[in-house]
Amino acid sequence: MTMPKKDFSILVVDDEEAFRYLLTSLINSAGYQVDTVIDGVSAINAVQGKLYHVVLLDVKMPKVDGIEVLRFIKNNYPGIEVIMLTGAADVKTAVECMRIGAYDFITKPTTADELLATINRALERRQLLIDNILMKDALDRLQGSHEMVGQSDIFRRVLEVAAKVAPTESTVLIQGPSGTGKELIANFIYKNSLRTDQPFVTLNCASIPDTLIESELFGYEKGAFTDARATKPGIVEIANKGTLFLDEIGDISPVVQPKILRFIQSGEFRRVGGNTALNADVRILSATNKNLKEEVREGRFREDLLYRLNVITIEIPPLRERKQDIPLLVASFLANRMKTKVQTSISTKAMEVLVDYDWPGNIRELENVIERAAILCHNHVIEPQDFSLPNAPASVFASGGRSDQKIGTALPLKEIEHLHIEGVLRAFRGNKAESAKILGISLKTLYTKIQQYQIKLN
Repeated sequence: MTMPKKDFSILVVDDEEAFRYLLTSLINSAGYQVDTVIDGVSAINAVQGKLYHVVLLDVKMPKVDGIEVLRFIKNNYPGIEVIMLTGAADVKTAVECMRIGAYDFITKPTTADELLATINRALERRQLLIDNILMKDALDRLQGSHEMVGQSDIFRRVLEVAAKVAPTESTVLIQGPSGTGKELIANFIYKNSLRTDQPFVTLNCASIPDTLIESELFGYEKGAFTDARATKPGIVEIANKGTLFLDEIGDISPVVQPKILRFIQSGEFRRVGGNTALNADVRILSATNKNLKEEVREGRFREDLLYRLNVITIEIPPLRERKQDIPLLVASFLANRMKTKVQTSISTKAMEVLVDYDWPGNIRELENVIERAAILCHNHVIEPQDFSLPNAPASVFASGGRSDQKIGTALPLKEIEHLHIEGVLRAFRGNKAESAKILGISLKTLYTKIQQYQIKLN
């Protein structure tokens, strides 16, 4: 467990006053937060109104027994670990509780060591489940990231600001064109923050439909909509005590914006379909490739939300403004990203082509161009003819001796668009989400264009 014990909430449910008092004393002395209730109805009400990590639940209680409460918790709040308590060793009851989803089964009376050890194991299991939820996001970040590379003055200034703001609790807005490494800067801030041992959760606001963004952020209650068969925690709960990175915040629905504002202001939120106010302690980092001040003027983004997000604003320069970093970036890609047995190098003429190009897709485009060239080059040396640069004018290739560009020739505009879209898709190996970002169009528009021009990449 990485969270302090005082941040874990435990609910004790037992109808025996003396036993409740004993458990409360033991759990409090161990440093945990603890609440107590006397029956099953009160237990159900309690878990609906507060985020609990573990419930200690008596099996035999009047009116609503422990098994019914366990079933309710597991159907509606599967993230809560439940430890069952009983005064008699009943194997049949124990098997039934474990089948429903109880973490463990303790017979009364129990020792302090046994009780606290079981609570600790239950919390560790809960953390493992959260880690599994975060695993894919973390792996995606690791697979898609590279080290912070650059020595240009403009890039150094960016890192200086990021390093200064990292240890604070301030919200940070990272602005810059697509492909400039905004998520890398967010990850740099997180790793140098006081929350580095807590979750770092990323949500790409542009990749989730407007109708789902709220439930993804704040979770939903069972029955909130047709497919809501169980209560699901939102990512603000998963990120509790950690950092939440809202990528492409400029694309978030105006309907959800006031709810995000409220959460940033107070840490308070409600699950979709729920009436209970919950709280989470999350540091917010956000990023966008849009001009949010312009979005505010156009009425698409709330001004008060912008002021909450940009306590500190970090502007990431496009690659064309830091061209002296291109050789360093290329060297880093070839050394760390190319999984080949023989190290690939790049010729002087090829490097000149890269430096002369304006890189509308920025670092992401450079990385994809280098990966493609490294695969297709001869004798493990990249030459100008190995590049696929659909936006480059022919003059860029002058030193390399070849260009298959058609811009400026007597072709209809639609044909140029067709060639350009197909070239970007090929450069990004068919990755439509990345290609749409480079092209500056929505994913829906890209699919429409692919169908219109009957583009096939096979």
